[in-house]
Amino acid sequence: MGWSRVRVGDDGRIRYAALYRDLKGRQRSAGTFATERQADRAWQRAEASIGLGRIADPARGRQTFKRYVEDSWLPNHEMEATTRQKYTYSLYRHIMPEFGPMRMIDIMPEHVREWVTKLKVAKMSAANIAANKVILSAIFTTALNDQVTFLHPCKGVKTPPVPVKPRTIITPEQFAALYQAVPEPFRLLVETDIETGLRWGELTELRVRDLDFGTRMLTVSRAVVEVDPQFHPDGGRFLVKDYPKDREFRRLKLSAQITAKLKAHTTDHGLGRDDLLFPVPADRMRVRGLRLVADPDNLGLTEPNAAGRRYRHGTMTGYSLGRCRCEHCRAAYARYRAERRGSGKDDPRAGRSRDTDGHISRNWFRRQVWLPTLRVVDLDIVVRMHDMRHAHASWLLAGGADLQVVRQRLGHGSLRTTERYLHTLPDADESALDALAKVRSRASQG
Repeated sequence: MGWSRVRVGDDGRIRYAALYRDLKGRQRSAGTFATERQADRAWQRAEASIGLGRIADPARGRQTFKRYVEDSWLPNHEMEATTRQKYTYSLYRHIMPEFGPMRMIDIMPEHVREWVTKLKVAKMSAANIAANKVILSAIFTTALNDQVTFLHPCKGVKTPPVPVKPRTIITPEQFAALYQAVPEPFRLLVETDIETGLRWGELTELRVRDLDFGTRMLTVSRAVVEVDPQFHPDGGRFLVKDYPKDREFRRLKLSAQITAKLKAHTTDHGLGRDDLLFPVPADRMRVRGLRLVADPDNLGLTEPNAAGRRYRHGTMTGYSLGRCRCEHCRAAYARYRAERRGSGKDDPRAGRSRDTDGHISRNWFRRQVWLPTLRVVDLDIVVRMHDMRHAHASWLLAGGADLQVVRQRLGHGSLRTTERYLHTLPDADESALDALAKVRSRASQG
């Protein structure tokens, strides 16, 4: 049972210390008060907290946010390697500068609201603000459970609304044009993606043993992620997870034509049972992407330089004398430099490449293969490699496939996620418009 103790200050004033014992029998103070009644209430509240299980040392809440995150939360919080990488960057870029020096017990909802306002003023997108608040909220949820704090400062704090934008789905006609422009070594990879709807990590980790050529059944049981070596358990760059994103194995059937192509691809390249279906090119990711070389005669002239002279775009003179840095002039300079290095001039060096264990880097594929292909095709819409997954779902539903079957093929956690792909093709509303026109025509006839 707690008690109050009289204390006499240096000024001779009498005050009362509220004392109690925790579950380990150690004496604790609940504060010092002007009256004995206030002190009695304080140690009674402290003992009541012990009865509710709130037995933490109050001193823990006086540690700084930075110390708690670096010593306790970040090292011990269970998360994926890619999530840890993303969280670490966001913590030190957007959260630690604001809350790092503050004590855990001093951080209140008003401070979180002020922080959100600062992010808005800094022109951060609503989606990024929400993502950073999720990280901050996760930290304080753990701190609350660990009884470092007894208040969750993120509760009730709102962030700017994140608008849900409609998906633009590539049509079969657009995909056909895109497919023809993809460099030959990667066509089968892109076609497999549109045929299966796999995520990039699932697609690039596919191995020969995952496909039963007899039944045409594909098993998705792993995924690979690319991380900074400091977040890899062994200091590598590619980390293979023994489960896909939804943490559940799934099986899907492939068409006869794509199965035949994959079987021929396996035979032609002499792939073994445990080999990757789509390994990195033999020259270690130095396969050059497509490049559309424009005719300088059709590009016009650069802006006048300091001497008032103008030069044709896409030429060395446009880059060096005209000081133009458009994509055509930069490309002309890059070609010039490459030709000189290729002929043994200008201290030739080996081309730069990224470390790989055989997997294709997502970022390398995007820069060296995907974006150059899109520039050649010019579809008038922004298409990512991940949009092949969206197109797969949308095409299946537009063709009359069962919603539950599509959900299982894609590995969605709920039908609501799959339902978002309904009526996403440009011609999906044609039946509705036909119905509307039919009703209006009846009025005009009357």
